[in-house]
Amino acid sequence: MSGKKSSLTVADVARAAKVSKATAARVLGGYGIASETARKAVLEAAETLGYQPNDLARSMSTGRSGLVGVIVGDIENAFFSQAVRGISDTLRAADLNLIISNSSERLSEEIEMVSVLLRQRVAGLIVAPTDARHLDHLKAALAAGTPVVTLDRHVPELEADAICGDDRESVGRVLRRLHEVGHRQIAYVTAMETTDGKLGKLEDIGISAVRERITGFLTHMREAGVEKPANLVFVGATGDDETSLVVTRILERSPPITAILASDSLIGARIFRELSDRGLKLPQEMSLVSWFDADWTRVTSPRICVVDQPTYRFGQEAAERLIARLKGDASPPQVFVIPTPLLERGSIGAARSD
Repeated sequence: MSGKKSSLTVADVARAAKVSKATAARVLGGYGIASETARKAVLEAAETLGYQPNDLARSMSTGRSGLVGVIVGDIENAFFSQAVRGISDTLRAADLNLIISNSSERLSEEIEMVSVLLRQRVAGLIVAPTDARHLDHLKAALAAGTPVVTLDRHVPELEADAICGDDRESVGRVLRRLHEVGHRQIAYVTAMETTDGKLGKLEDIGISAVRERITGFLTHMREAGVEKPANLVFVGATGDDETSLVVTRILERSPPITAILASDSLIGARIFRELSDRGLKLPQEMSLVSWFDADWTRVTSPRICVVDQPTYRFGQEAAERLIARLKGDASPPQVFVIPTPLLERGSIGAARSD
């Protein structure tokens, strides 16, 4: 019986499903367009016959495999892990699978991963680009006919669909709330590294989400009458020790800082731990807001106010756009902006008066 199954062909499935060989190939290969009726008939016939597609043969005949390459900055970051789950679930429903790669936010690794994935004839790419200033590898993929969707980052210079949050506006929502309760000296903490430990030119920031949030921070702080807001952007919070140094700089600053914005949940968790270890009470002595509604933010005392990034939906939207491109959607690239509301909990309080 096993020998018979291994010799089954697309033509056998097409005959059993009463469709053309081309239609059966499209359904089994996960490319092109087929009606829902035809798709159901082909899949039922394949299951009844015990047909197992030969991935190598499918790749050679269509020019693409049934795989999608996904490259994210840090799979250990809950933001990306939940987004990948959204991608995976959506691709699976379309009979596609994914290969996950981790760039560690390094351009060289991203370039290498794109090259590896293209050699494996992936059907498309979903990428969180590490540097919007260096896009030749992604432009080459698009030129070769491989659809690309960017995740969490919008790169206008790249003719590709983008799924991102309303980063600049989200900062504005947080700052307006903090200003309402009297805060003026507000720190923004990011893992971005610079040569001198200070914020440089905005155009030199390669990750668009980082650039947009910092731009929003500077704009809204200036509008609130805060002088030299760039001095309130603290960079280099890349790990426990580095974040500890950043917190020390914040606490030593005069006039005193009364609120901290953590640009992601990993940084937020480190800052919360540092403040707790130093005996500072939230929100009486310091207010804290973090991006992304990670599990830890709901079990602390007080619970942490967060900018809610629905990352599973980010992943879903990215996968759906890629699937649409694989089905032949040739419309101009679109930017899909997902709202990221402020979830107010217990870590915002009135600014202390020292």
